[in-house]
Amino acid sequence: MRSLGLLLLVSLGCRGPAIPESQRFPAGTAFTAREIRVEGTRIRYVETGHGIPVVLLHGLGASLYAWRKNLAPIAAAGFRVIAFDNRGFGFSDKPATGYDNASSARLTVALLDSLHIVDAVLVGHSMGGAIAAQVAIEHPERVRGLVLIGSAGLGAREPLVFRIGRWPVVGPAVLALRGRGLTARLLKATYADPGKVTEADVDQYYAPTVESGYGRALRSALREFHFDGLQGRLQHVAAPTLVLWGEEDRLVPMGLGRALALGIPRAAFLSVAQAGHSVQEEAPDEVNRLIIKFLREGIPLVPRDLALGPSRSIFHQPSG
Repeated sequence: MRSLGLLLLVSLGCRGPAIPESQRFPAGTAFTAREIRVEGTRIRYVETGHGIPVVLLHGLGASLYAWRKNLAPIAAAGFRVIAFDNRGFGFSDKPATGYDNASSARLTVALLDSLHIVDAVLVGHSMGGAIAAQVAIEHPERVRGLVLIGSAGLGAREPLVFRIGRWPVVGPAVLALRGRGLTARLLKATYADPGKVTEADVDQYYAPTVESGYGRALRSALREFHFDGLQGRLQHVAAPTLVLWGEEDRLVPMGLGRALALGIPRAAFLSVAQAGHSVQEEAPDEVNRLIIKFLREGIPLVPRDLALGPSRSIFHQPSG
């Protein structure tokens, strides 16, 4: 209870105004935020580049801002890149329900349909990785390849505030008290070097939390989504898969990443040194290099009976 009391004090003491809408990402960049209605939910997204579609799915409590350092490099490498605020997060709509694994996968497929995307490479971080893998299992024809970054699906070490968030009575009260200080603490916990988190990063992560319905949406996601939902299902992922992990990930241990790669028939596991859970934010140059290499050349290692020749691509051209 002492820890809970401290958490409440931190949450209360650091509550403050969020940055104005005019300063929200992607303001000040070459990107433009767009909105599209998908399954009755208004979804905010950005799109850039041309070529094979690459769709980026963020993790729990994050937004498309989590991909700010990856959008331009992947697009410049010759790909059409889409990042979106998932239902309940960022500045997309925040309904009371619709956060379970199956609903999240359906929303992703519906977004592909709305953007006239036949098939795509799905790149998912944390919770977004579990969603991407579920799409690959349930709709294999829509997924050219997968990149799973610090992915959920086989379990995770949840921050205390998320565990408390599921409790009756206390949970809603704690999530209602979310403040900028708590946002900073949670964000820094996803880095190997917390000093790399800037005040601007905290501002961008904090801004959506003051949106109406955010606490309710977060609580619903915590209660509805199964972070171990890929258990016993990995063998059904047919898409070539790159599993990418920060070596100092304290939220989803690297052993779970290796287990993901071992369970998926055509997968390779690579790690990034001196990086934590938010590896695509903390070590973007290396992550971009590895993702682009995967997109261009395929997985670096696969079982011998599935091995591809060095000159062949793992990605087929869309049939329509």
